[in-house]
Amino acid sequence: MSSRFHAKSADAYEQLMGRWSRRLARPFLEFAGLEPGERVLDVGCGTGSLTFIIPEVADIISIQGIDYSETYVAAARERNTDPRITIDRGDACELAFPDHAFDRTLALLVLHFIPESEQALAEMTRVTKPGGIVAAAVWDSFGGMPVQRMFWDTAAVLDPSAAKIRGDNYFKPLTRRGQMEALWRKTGLDKVKETAVTIHMDFQDFEDYWRPIADGEGPLGKYATGLDEERRQAFEKALRAAYEAGEPDGPRSFSATAWVCRGIVPR
Repeated sequence: MSSRFHAKSADAYEQLMGRWSRRLARPFLEFAGLEPGERVLDVGCGTGSLTFIIPEVADIISIQGIDYSETYVAAARERNTDPRITIDRGDACELAFPDHAFDRTLALLVLHFIPESEQALAEMTRVTKPGGIVAAAVWDSFGGMPVQRMFWDTAAVLDPSAAKIRGDNYFKPLTRRGQMEALWRKTGLDKVKETAVTIHMDFQDFEDYWRPIADGEGPLGKYATGLDEERRQAFEKALRAAYEAGEPDGPRSFSATAWVCRGIVPR
């Protein structure tokens, strides 16, 4: 299985994560670099959060996006108006491209959902030309995501069985400091650099935060919609209290930190 992300609805994903992925995309591209005339592969493109920003940053020749979710691929194709962009369903662990096909291969917020992340990075490296860049970003899901900490800590207090699910979500592959850098070096990439990038997730009110979760999107939505009605209502009430924190419902801003890593394919 090439992705453990619970993909259900493109619209719900946009509200749950797509809007924040787009906010992260520009600082990620500043870190990963991008040059005019390049051929770029976007691995795990989802609904196009990174894909559609790439041509705004540099006059590239082509962008190939792939994603495991047919739902997200269909939504991204519908949005696409740029003839340089192609979006297909694909497996990050078995990329359907020849060796050295791309100048730069990128993955925004996907590798931590792939159990075989080492194989995925090896494939990303294989399809990148010598001297090209391989770069990725993953959330610091334990220390850098208070939005998710609020969710899973609340769940674990109310539901002891959620403790394991919480741990699985806090410590997904590559989400701790230095893990991506170590994997990049193990894969044989040169001039490896890892650092952190922080954005803010700004919500209008609790409903703005809760709606995509209630619709079942992503790991949070999968857990919430798996509760029976009584437990779901109790959980929503407790989560609302955590969001409001004793103040009237309304806007809240949460920092969100991602680890970003890049390396050069040896010549």
